[in-house]
Amino acid sequence: MALTHEASGLAQELAAVGADAVRRGLVLASGGNLSARLGEDRFLITGSGTWLDRLTPEDFAVVSHDGTVEAGSVRPSSEWKLHQRAYAARPDVTTVIHLHPQHAVLLATLDVEIRLLTLDHAFYVRSMGLTPFYPNGSDELADTAAAELAHHDCVVMRHHGCTVVGDSLEMTYRRALNLEDAAKATLIARQLGDTDTRFPEEHLPSLHHA
Repeated sequence: MALTHEASGLAQELAAVGADAVRRGLVLASGGNLSARLGEDRFLITGSGTWLDRLTPEDFAVVSHDGTVEAGSVRPSSEWKLHQRAYAARPDVTTVIHLHPQHAVLLATLDVEIRLLTLDHAFYVRSMGLTPFYPNGSDELADTAAAELAHHDCVVMRHHGCTVVGDSLEMTYRRALNLEDAAKATLIARQLGDTDTRFPEEHLPSLHHA
């Protein structure tokens, strides 16, 4: 079954984010996957093996929360459970982005805290969860990530990638960008000999979107 007009429009928006993520080095080739909620019990997700910088609406599938493919001509990403359980854990979110940002994954895998240092880091990321490594597409990966996403908007999965959620595609992607930027800034700070500086917590409640 072909995508509806609504789903096709969302696919084009997700495709633009996928292309930008590849340009920025947040993911390579067919790594990562993107989705958007369609009502209470369905979501649009990238197909299995699709390259995020080559996406068209034909590269997406509509999946129900029990895993049934309702529309689209491709097999959904093997990480569909990760997205399904993220939506179940967070009824407030409309978008899930899963990428493989090199610096964030490296620091998390080496058990180095990713510090929030700038205003943007603090506002967009706010806090992050961490999970051990589990095979991609597994129930363990989906369940542990969803458990962290119940309390955070960003989770880094050691040896693997990150999953970020938000109430709009723009906000979700900004969180993903700032998560990786925080990891890069943390690495630079450590190279300069600083292991303690963080954004002052007392200012967190007053942060707002510029």
